[in-house]
Order: sequence, then structure tokens, then C-alpha cells
Amino acid sequence: MKINLSGHHVDVKDSIKEHLNEKFSKIATHFPTLISLDVTISKEHGEYQVELRTNYEGSRISASGTNDVMYPAIAIAKKKLEAALKHRKGQLKADKHEKPVSTTPEIAHEIVQEMKLV
Repeated sequence: MKINLSGHHVDVKDSIKEHLNEKFSKIATHFPTLISLDVTISKEHGEYQVELRTNYEGSRISASGTNDVMYPAIAIAKKKLEAALKHRKGQLKADKHEKPVSTTPEIAHEIVQEMKLV
């Protein structure tokens, strides 16, 4: 998974990139269809805001976290992103396991007669 990192009023250093790669390696193994993750770290009014955005199975998923310290803000956003990805994965699994539509006995009898089973 490719991580696109950008900073707004924050110097993006190699240590931050390594931390993000370490944090999001687990997500990459659990959700192998994720191609890229956009991370924006900004600091406004003394508070760090971390925004995460990605595409997963046809839907745009985003999460954000805020804290006075950068690393806990990243952890908060990561936790929210994991929850959103799990929710989306559950929706996709539920769509695959729809209950079959039952027909009334009269209609079922007509369908069997049309099949002309010998």
C-alpha cells in the first residue's frame, strides 16, 4: 500500500513516514485491495489534525483524529479508519449472503410445470 503524506504547517520528516508505515502495515495485510492511503497532517491552534482518505471496494472512506500531540492523533485516526474499513467489509459480505426470495406454492408449482422435467 502506498502512503501519500502531506503536511500543513508541519514539517514532514522521515521519522513520521516510518511511524506511518509501521502503523498502517497491519491495515495493508487485512485489506489487501487497498492501493493507496492519503494522509494529511496539519497543526492549527496548537492542535494536530490527522486526516486519512482511501478508496475501498468502490467507496471513499475517510477518518480524522485530533490531539495536542501528533502521534496520538495518528493513532485515533487509524482506529477510526480500521472501524470504517471493517464496516464496509461487513456490508460487502452481507450483500453476498442475501436470503433467497421465496415464492408462493402456487407460483412454485407453475414454475415446476414449465420446466418440463422428464
